[in-house]
Amino acid sequence: MARPTVAIVGQPNVGKSTIFNRIAGERISIVEDTPGVTRDRIYAHGSWLGHNFNLIDTGGIEVSDEPFIKQITDQAEIAIDEADVIVFMVNEKQGMTDADERVAQLLYRANTPVVLAVNKIDNPESRADIYDFYALGFGDPYPISGSHGLGIGDLLDAIIKNFPENAENTDDDSIKFSVIGRPNVGKSSLVNAILGENRVIVSDVAGTTRDAIDTKFENDGQEYTIVDTAGIRKRGKVYEKTEKYSVMRAMRAIDESDVTLMVLNAEEGIREQDKRVAGYAHEAGKGVIIVVNKWDALKKNNHSQQEFEADIREQFQYLAYAPIIFVSATTKQHVSQLPSLIKRVNENHQCRIQSSTLNDVIMDAIAITPTPTRNGKRLRIYYVTQVAVGPPTIVLFVNDPELLHFSYKRYLENQIRKNFDFVGTSIHLIARRRK
Repeated sequence: MARPTVAIVGQPNVGKSTIFNRIAGERISIVEDTPGVTRDRIYAHGSWLGHNFNLIDTGGIEVSDEPFIKQITDQAEIAIDEADVIVFMVNEKQGMTDADERVAQLLYRANTPVVLAVNKIDNPESRADIYDFYALGFGDPYPISGSHGLGIGDLLDAIIKNFPENAENTDDDSIKFSVIGRPNVGKSSLVNAILGENRVIVSDVAGTTRDAIDTKFENDGQEYTIVDTAGIRKRGKVYEKTEKYSVMRAMRAIDESDVTLMVLNAEEGIREQDKRVAGYAHEAGKGVIIVVNKWDALKKNNHSQQEFEADIREQFQYLAYAPIIFVSATTKQHVSQLPSLIKRVNENHQCRIQSSTLNDVIMDAIAITPTPTRNGKRLRIYYVTQVAVGPPTIVLFVNDPELLHFSYKRYLENQIRKNFDFVGTSIHLIARRRK
């Protein structure tokens, strides 16, 4: 079953980003005592008592330059559409405001559980002030302090009680892949070309898809599940105003995928948001295929493909392992090659190597290029074993992990890649001291 999603909503300067960072366990969002300053990452993972979930800080969703009431309403609508549980945050220091009541009215109409959190309860005396917020109609308010970390555990207890039950825990042997990229690179057209039928609304205007797509199909006996991340469940006009919303949707789809197709627009070239979205797939440890779409629309010479590929390798150095394929969703050029390539990348992503074989490869690599020394001390690799797949994760048992320089680590990874077909997947090498 997919991870539940928790969204934090509320008017500016109630402390949404502080709570977001507390729950995520790291300082992800920018925190400043000025309304509307959140400009950083708005999507993270959280965990509490064995429950993993996605976390959205709606304060980071920039929808327009309109008055705050309109922005708050738009952000609450995004939360309603995306979240399984909504944390409605208010501020004890401000008391109940018109903006709070406006958001409450919106949340009444949602079929989504709401947990009311009253922030900035920094001392026992101020706890008595939470009772005014019963008037919002969401049951018991949870007193919390983002700055001091008080009450966060009780809030998380209330959140996980409202998660959907794991009734969907059925086995699914299909290969799940997502189609990611910034708006208007041709994601929906590519989905249609792969499926061979128009199951997704297609338009030349960015952000026009209205339905979230989760479609199964079969190719050469293998079942696939494809997700078009341009899918929007409800009020699309709100989302067309924010790039960050498309990134948030891509993050959610990446989490649920085995392989991601990172789609670039050949006509427009590589943009900063392309690198941002691709970086999420890499950080998540997913299989990655770079798909250059609209290749038919480009004026080309004999060197065009080589030059474009070189530019990709320069701009996406961290995706050196990702295969590149040039396609046209319109003419279906090379689209038929995608399912087999996805299958190959998925097999590599799930590949497990016997420890004896892996140790032979590493020992041969050391014989060719001996391990480095530091301050007169040489790195010794005693034993190597693979501990996980998706992506392949390999542990090197050594005398001192700090002696493993990143350049030698990269050399070992390249030697592993020379011996095994790891196209499309990253390899995680971890050095641990032998006890």
